[in-house]
Amino acid sequence: MDERADLSAAPESTEAGVGRRQFMALGGLGAATVALGGTAPAASAAPAPASRTAKLRFRKDGTYKIVQFNDTQDDERIDRRTLELMNAVLDDERPDLVILNGDNITGGCDTELEMRQAMNNVVQPMEERKIPWAITYGNHDEDSTETAGLDESEMLEFYRSYDHNVNERGPRGVTGTGNMNLFVRASRGNKPKFNLWLLDSGRYAPETLAGQDFEGYPTWDWLRMDQVAWYYQRSTEIERQAGRKVPGLMFIHIPLWEYRFMWFGSVDGRTDADHARGVARHGIVGERNEAECPGPFNSGMFNAIQTRGDVKGVFCGHDHINTYHGDYYGVLLGYAGNTGFGTYGLSGAERNRLRGARVYTLDENTEDVLESTYMVFAKDYGIDLTANDQSIDPGPLPS
Repeated sequence: MDERADLSAAPESTEAGVGRRQFMALGGLGAATVALGGTAPAASAAPAPASRTAKLRFRKDGTYKIVQFNDTQDDERIDRRTLELMNAVLDDERPDLVILNGDNITGGCDTELEMRQAMNNVVQPMEERKIPWAITYGNHDEDSTETAGLDESEMLEFYRSYDHNVNERGPRGVTGTGNMNLFVRASRGNKPKFNLWLLDSGRYAPETLAGQDFEGYPTWDWLRMDQVAWYYQRSTEIERQAGRKVPGLMFIHIPLWEYRFMWFGSVDGRTDADHARGVARHGIVGERNEAECPGPFNSGMFNAIQTRGDVKGVFCGHDHINTYHGDYYGVLLGYAGNTGFGTYGLSGAERNRLRGARVYTLDENTEDVLESTYMVFAKDYGIDLTANDQSIDPGPLPS
């Protein structure tokens, strides 16, 4: 199915304030009360070097292109075709920015060196081409942490050590690692024309909450209320400073519950007729080959986004064999599919058919700036789709 569719600053913060582990220790409800109290989370963050973020600027003709890679998800011995796909997409699309949207690496690394090699594998395609890039985290990025030692905050510092990375450490007192927004500036002047929100959607739900387990519920993580509050506060602050709402995109790894509601055009319905209604209402294109895997709670982020009206789309990964997107009450909700050949895909001989990347084209001369989004696939580049493993030795780390 053709997915192309026109669309008319502080030091380390991962466990500061009400962080993910503290939230679990407080039993969730107490932490949520703190997050909803009178003190808003700090909106400051340690910025990426100005020389790097200055590169995030529309081209002279007013256009800008972003490529999203999701779930590269391998250890230090990456499948060679993952890199082949990344290289082909970058050479063909020639993006101005790349987002690695979570599950960038996974388990299987036994040492810190192997974790660094695994991370190095997936950033080299951008570094070699001097393309700015940023990461978010997914549920698998810390799979090697227990044996190899590096946690998300330490991994973030490693990513930030690269010349073309534009990540920030994130605001203090907000759950997760590296929550941030990045401006893409106008082709002329310094005015922010587009805004990219990158949030850490976490890993897994705690074993128990308020003395109750999650048997029968999804056990993935969810955006915490302090992250929602930070977005809302920061969005409001940006509007005040810019004198207008700055349109943008939000990238998270784990999907929102509203993805499923959109697909079926219903909260409870799961029939073909429900889906047909969803397609007609929301203009859904693309494939859904597995059920969405959100966390057990609806975070409220969609409500905040819909209320603010600046985020034009929310895009995730996590569910490797979903590629659909649609317009859910004025906000695009979509998947980027799965880039990594070392992870699960479709069944049997079709395993690698949907390996790909999502592309976004922007035009600063249009009201919403976001002009189109579409998927590109490994098959488009003649990459071997054989359902096997083709791992390679890790490349050298940069000095």
